[in-house]
Amino acid sequence: MFICLSPGGLTTTVGESPRDTLLVGTVEGIFSFARSGGSWSRREKFLPGEHISALLFEPSSRTLFAGTYGEALYASKDLGRNWERRDRGIGGLEIYTLACQEVGGRPRLYAGTQPAHLFYSDNLGQSWAELPGLRQVPGVEKWTFPGPPHQAHVKSLAFDPRRSETLYAAVEVGGFLKSEDGGKNWKTVSGLNPDAHRVLVSPADPGKVYLVMPTTNCGPTDIAGVCVSHNGGESWVSLTPRDFRIGYVDPILVHPFNGRLMFTAGAKTGPGTWRKLHTADARIARSRDGGKSWEILAEGLPEHIRGNVEALSMDVWNGGYALFAGTTDGEVFYSDDEGKHWQKIIQGIGPVSKSHHHHNLEASAA
Repeated sequence: MFICLSPGGLTTTVGESPRDTLLVGTVEGIFSFARSGGSWSRREKFLPGEHISALLFEPSSRTLFAGTYGEALYASKDLGRNWERRDRGIGGLEIYTLACQEVGGRPRLYAGTQPAHLFYSDNLGQSWAELPGLRQVPGVEKWTFPGPPHQAHVKSLAFDPRRSETLYAAVEVGGFLKSEDGGKNWKTVSGLNPDAHRVLVSPADPGKVYLVMPTTNCGPTDIAGVCVSHNGGESWVSLTPRDFRIGYVDPILVHPFNGRLMFTAGAKTGPGTWRKLHTADARIARSRDGGKSWEILAEGLPEHIRGNVEALSMDVWNGGYALFAGTTDGEVFYSDDEGKHWQKIIQGIGPVSKSHHHHNLEASAA
């Protein structure tokens, strides 16, 4: 199994020992790195020229999936050496997120797209069917996005591990949605910043659902930041203050065996300001008490991270775990001591970037 680092795919791997292969999804394809001793070396490049949105490894079939912002979804059954298109039924929409859960004893894949639609596949992507109920909620006609073409997208998906029929979706910009019948019908929860970035169910405590929404563009009464629900997404409380150092919070991790241990990352301000400020001024933060308090992590990280951290991944094994953070400047930072110390293990690859975000910083660098 691989460690996958991408804006909209698999974020956590669990095994008996540390994994030695890292796949990074970038605007220039997938970069493969192998660990030898304490260093990581570049090994191969897959799907060159494709802007990778999401990487997902399905373990029962040993199939690697790669979604792209170029309206394609690829699959490989030989660890990335050969690829085939597996997006029949999606209809040429941009892939924003990939996710998987077991339904009826076999894997069911999900693909969230732009414009915001949701698809599923029960045959490992050979064909896809839409869950049209996502677009039948009240207010769907108001879904939009600040950047051209101003279309909302399904950015993140999560599932209740105790009940496969319960699905959660974060639509940017449309809000947090919940389905209790396998995606046939959905409802939107009000009172939240509709700019929903990430949704995550804690494996250590499936009674908690986490939702991430930036505070940089929310209304005065909207709940935003890193938020938690104790009742299946019906009501929410924010775990971060309005003046949290990371205003444009995005990726989030919760340790699969210790639900009190959390990480988030993102920029100080929203992408619209990056061109003017010439930086995203990104940081990574950790909580050891379930989000009651947060530390901004710094040791080993640059004093000023210009590119935004658009992907976080965690590799967990018996007795330890490692963290990986990818930026829009084509850097990957690594920590194997709970985020206390970091080192830059990769640089000079393509940007790890959601859609057009890297352009905001490329223009500012000129």
